[in-house]
Amino acid sequence: MLPCYYTVKGYGEHEIAIQKSRFIAHVSRAETEEEAQEFIQGIKKKHWDATHNCSAYFIGENDQIQKANDDGEPSGTAGVPILEVLKKKQLKDTVVVITRYFGGIKLGAGGLIRAYGKATSEGLAATGIVERKLMRVMHTTIDYTWLGKIENELRSSIYTIKEIHYLDKVEFETFVEEHQTEAFTEWMIELTNAQSDTTQGQLLYLEEEKSD
Repeated sequence: MLPCYYTVKGYGEHEIAIQKSRFIAHVSRAETEEEAQEFIQGIKKKHWDATHNCSAYFIGENDQIQKANDDGEPSGTAGVPILEVLKKKQLKDTVVVITRYFGGIKLGAGGLIRAYGKATSEGLAATGIVERKLMRVMHTTIDYTWLGKIENELRSSIYTIKEIHYLDKVEFETFVEEHQTEAFTEWMIELTNAQSDTTQGQLLYLEEEKSD
């Protein structure tokens, strides 16, 4: 599992017009090639009357799967420019389909490359990019007398609360970076005068929106 990587927030759509042609960007997260292909086929079915539905995707921790499809546009003028934008933004597990409705004016190879690149960039911006950080979920159990203090301390700290369970005792689930687990445990002991119990849970990705 990668310590951190960038991907798209979820599904997004964005349209631009260039020389009377409509370029509609469809963006999604896809963790397998099957998911990416299913998404592409779904867009093709939806926009069956479009002139072109060009696509590209990056899949895998090490970008093992990279595909680009020009769907009838001159070779290298559509799929590759989409792929290049994904590469430049270092996005993983991401699929993009650009639907084009031809407006009657030919753009030429250079114009097409710029148009597909711009449609992809704007589509990604509209969808949103997130950074996924691998975190350890720490479980801290305390008596209710400590609830207010611990919740306040956590909310004003560098850590992120995942969940709070109100049972016989209160259990906090907190996202903590792997190298900070020991320091976190000691901090909890100090805050509660050793009246807390902290254990390590599973590794999960925490998503934070990337700001430009």
